[in-house]
Amino acid sequence: MTSKITRVGIIGVGQIGKIHLETYLNIPGVEVVAIAGRDPRRTEQVSLDYKVKFWTTDFHEMLARDDIDGVSVCLHNNLHRPVTVAALEAGKHVFCEKPMAGSFRDAEAMITAAHRTGKMLSIQLSTLFESETKAAKAVINDGWLGKPYYAFASGFRRRGRPYVDGYGTPAFVQKSQAGGGTLYDSGVYHIAAILFLLGNPPVSRISGRTYQETPIDPIRQQISGYDVEELALGPAYLEGNITLNIVEAWAIHLDQFGGSYIVGSNGGVRLNPLGLFRSLGDLDINASADMHGFEYRQKHVHETGDEFDGPQQHWIAALQGRVSLLPTAEIALNTQLISEGIYLSDQLGRDVTAEEVKQYSKSTSMDV
Repeated sequence: MTSKITRVGIIGVGQIGKIHLETYLNIPGVEVVAIAGRDPRRTEQVSLDYKVKFWTTDFHEMLARDDIDGVSVCLHNNLHRPVTVAALEAGKHVFCEKPMAGSFRDAEAMITAAHRTGKMLSIQLSTLFESETKAAKAVINDGWLGKPYYAFASGFRRRGRPYVDGYGTPAFVQKSQAGGGTLYDSGVYHIAAILFLLGNPPVSRISGRTYQETPIDPIRQQISGYDVEELALGPAYLEGNITLNIVEAWAIHLDQFGGSYIVGSNGGVRLNPLGLFRSLGDLDINASADMHGFEYRQKHVHETGDEFDGPQQHWIAALQGRVSLLPTAEIALNTQLISEGIYLSDQLGRDVTAEEVKQYSKSTSMDV
């Protein structure tokens, strides 16, 4: 553990911003020195509740401070690019909420800015830090799968659309603010985890469909302006002759999809809960795993500390020079490419190549 205090600021003080704030307050060696929000009353109240000395409604004022090492960007998707790029250019490292942006074009601009400024950009991909993902990565690195050739990324909600099903705000279901629906809200987690486990291979082409068929309360529909998908699906074809199939639902009349998994020539691994599969001659082996023992040995034998306890803990550890930053931005960019490819494939009614997605992608950034 370093003795240096890492000073951070938070841009956006809604529900997600307060989660970021509370997480930082529980990481040793971190001080939240400033917050920025649009609503002066809310922002001042958050500063009082959490004893943050400086607050502002102009995030540029925060970025002008020379006592901030990095900032969390906790805004709606179509604000990620302009605020992140401004922060990077102001000399701050950035931890940005998922999805990376509202479009591939904007996400790519964020990575370009990070490379240009030499600052660390990390995206909030919490599934990479779950026990099952870490254990699956260890198993795969040890050669359990052999050659991977098929993967399934899925996320299931029976009826969990933001706002229209009773939680969150209308901004989550408006393309103008969110850029997309279930793919951008929850699909990013499941796709990113599989890409991480596979080593983030390049995408060659994508085929997809999206749906909004489940009835919505008429009043909530009118108020929300709901214009995003509740169900997205389709295969993405990855380098190395790997097929990644995706099914992501906010709402569907079903009990489950069965969770994400990867299979290879020698074995398979399923996430949540972790399951391991091999064949020994005529004997097929289905094995569970002792996750508690795995985590204990990671902590007490390999002494990993808090570097991989969560996405914010990892970013802070990287800022403090205690660990190399995982390529969350690159994984998030590839995830964005696949998601936008599903939208484009649905729009055009055919498979699309990765190059076509890049060609068609347009900025959806909002003015700040």
